[in-house]
Amino acid sequence: MSQDQVKSFPKIKCVRAYVSEKATAGQGADCHDVDDGHWINGNPTPIANPMSCYELYACTRKSWGINALGTLVVEIEAEDGTCGTGVTIGGEPGCYIVEKHLSRFIEGQDPRNVELMWDQMFRATLNYGRKGLPLQAISAVDLAVWDLLGKLRKEPVYALIGGKTKERLPVYCTTARPDIAKEQGFVGAKIPCPYGPSAGDEGLRQNVSFFKSWREKVGYEFPLMLDCYMALSVPYATRLAKELEPYGLKWMEEFLPPDDYVGYKEVRQNLRGSSVLLTTGEHEYNRYGYQQLLGSRCVDIIQPDITWLGGITEAKRIASIASAYDTLVIPHGSSVYSYHLQYAFSNCPLAEYINLSPKADKIVPYFGGIFYDEPLPKDGFIDLPDRPGFGVTLNKDTLRRPYQRSEQESVLQAQRNIQYRGPTKASMPF
Repeated sequence: MSQDQVKSFPKIKCVRAYVSEKATAGQGADCHDVDDGHWINGNPTPIANPMSCYELYACTRKSWGINALGTLVVEIEAEDGTCGTGVTIGGEPGCYIVEKHLSRFIEGQDPRNVELMWDQMFRATLNYGRKGLPLQAISAVDLAVWDLLGKLRKEPVYALIGGKTKERLPVYCTTARPDIAKEQGFVGAKIPCPYGPSAGDEGLRQNVSFFKSWREKVGYEFPLMLDCYMALSVPYATRLAKELEPYGLKWMEEFLPPDDYVGYKEVRQNLRGSSVLLTTGEHEYNRYGYQQLLGSRCVDIIQPDITWLGGITEAKRIASIASAYDTLVIPHGSSVYSYHLQYAFSNCPLAEYINLSPKADKIVPYFGGIFYDEPLPKDGFIDLPDRPGFGVTLNKDTLRRPYQRSEQESVLQAQRNIQYRGPTKASMPF
């Protein structure tokens, strides 16, 4: 092969979608699929959420089904046997979308055609997608493509999307025990808000007392944030932020439903001059929603989940848009997938680690038993190993493929993609 020839790439041979069996794998991507007594389920301290207004479902988050779908794992195999992996939530419904719909845009493709595959998946699901489950399924496929591409190129994903902007990544901890997080070296901690508006004035007083007590335990020099998980209203969020400002509230997170763009703008106006930062975006799912948040300048930080909003491909776009508004990007959870994005973008200064040990006292993998070697924070930092792709190894022993297709189905789809070469006659594209 001459020096000016480009290395040939194996095509994508097969897409497979799995669910994780919790009995042996731990919680997997669904960080709420935990034992009933786990802190993240609302024990012993309740956690405000969109269902807190209904007494029957106010006590624990699993009671209303936050864990109903479960983990979705996508594996993409190339012709040479190399495999890439993507993880999200979505469970069996997500597996159906991947196997029965999205696979047709992936099998037979050149894995370097990332933008083409993403655009086709997004356009093909517009009639039932745009946010939620279909975007989560697209996310898992996209992440698997990037993982495969990195392995084929023998480079980490962060190197494919821009290289390092930092040598190590500082991490804050979402936890029920900010005092332990401080001892573990995290640069700050975020605690869940216990009560929403339906608990009335007494609930608000308890929220203030709850935050104040943790502030006194960790000291005023340790950043402390509050996660409100879509549970509040404009007047309540405004009042709560003002009540907590004297206790050094660093930021108030996701205090309204994700589509209430007008409400977020109202809270920003109500808190003009406040030192409390406003953040959201965990449950926003594509660049069009983020464009509204950023354009109205209603938040100081956006928090996309890389496993939900469309994978690395869409996350790159959103990080670029945010840089034009001088807005920081601090992704929600998503572990190794967000770490690679954050290494590559200078406006992603901080990572989140959600402590999923039952009592929030041990550092455990975010994805449970899905990977053998998920990188974990140490002394307040993440140091990514220099491995191809996302650098993690899938544990397939815990997986089940509910909508298994025959190898012949994958071959036929691949042949169709390989044969198609676009329009046969040149014309103006607009």
